[in-house]
Amino acid sequence: MEIVERTRIRLDGFFEYVGGLSQLTWQTAVQAVRGPLEKRALMIQFDQVGVRSMSIVIVTALFIGMVLALQTAYSLQEFGGKLFIGKVVSLSLVRELAPVLMALMVGGRVGAGMTAEIGTMQVTEQIDALRAFATNPVRKLVVPKVLATTLMLPLLTTIACAVGIIGGAIIAIFTLNLSANFYFRSVITTLSYGDLASGIGKTFFFGAAIALIACYNGLTTEGGADGVGRATTATVVTASISVLILDFFLTKLFLLFF
Repeated sequence: MEIVERTRIRLDGFFEYVGGLSQLTWQTAVQAVRGPLEKRALMIQFDQVGVRSMSIVIVTALFIGMVLALQTAYSLQEFGGKLFIGKVVSLSLVRELAPVLMALMVGGRVGAGMTAEIGTMQVTEQIDALRAFATNPVRKLVVPKVLATTLMLPLLTTIACAVGIIGGAIIAIFTLNLSANFYFRSVITTLSYGDLASGIGKTFFFGAAIALIACYNGLTTEGGADGVGRATTATVVTASISVLILDFFLTKLFLLFF
C-alpha cells in the first residue's frame, strides 16, 4: 500500500508540474505577441545566452570534431575509413551531435543561471513586489529569456557545426595526411539543405523548452537558499532529459520531411 501511495503522490506531482509548465508556456506566448518588448532586457539575455556561451561552445565543438575524426579513422581503417571522415564528421555533427550537445551545454549553463536568478527573486519576495507595482513577472522576466534562448541556440549550434568540421579537418590533414581540398569537398558534397534544416530546426524547440523549464522552476522555488539550490539542480536534470526525449520525437518528425 505504501508503494501505491508513493506512486500516486509522484504521479500527482508530475501532472501538477506538466500543468504548471503548460500554463506558463501559454502565458509566455500571449505576453510575447502582446505589444512591444523591452529591448534592453532582451539584449541582456542575448548577451547572457549567446555571447557568454560562445567560448564553451567553440572548445566543445572543436574537440568533438577531432574525436569523431580519430574514431572514424580507427573504427573503419580496414575499409579505408579515413576517406569517409568528411562525410561522417559533417553528418554526425549537423544532424545529431551538435544540436543535442549544445542544448545540453546551454541547459546546464544558462538554464541553471535563469533558475537561480528567478528563484532568488521568488524566495526574497521580489516577484511579489513586481506584482504589487502592476508589473507582469512573466512579461518582464520570462519572455526575454525564452525568446533569447530560442533564437540564440540555433546560432550557437550553427557555429558549433562549423567549428566541429574544422576540428575534423585538423585531424584529417595533420594526422591522417588527407588534403584539405579532399576533406572539405567531401563535406560539401555530403551535406544537403535537409540535413541543415533537420539539425538546426530541432534547436528552436530545445531552446524554448530549456528556458521555460528554467523559468518555471525559478517561479515555483520555495524554501530559501536550499530551495534555490534544489530548483537549480532540478532544472539541469529536467532540461537534459527533456532535450533527449524531444530529440527522439523531433528526429522522427523531421525524417518525414527531410
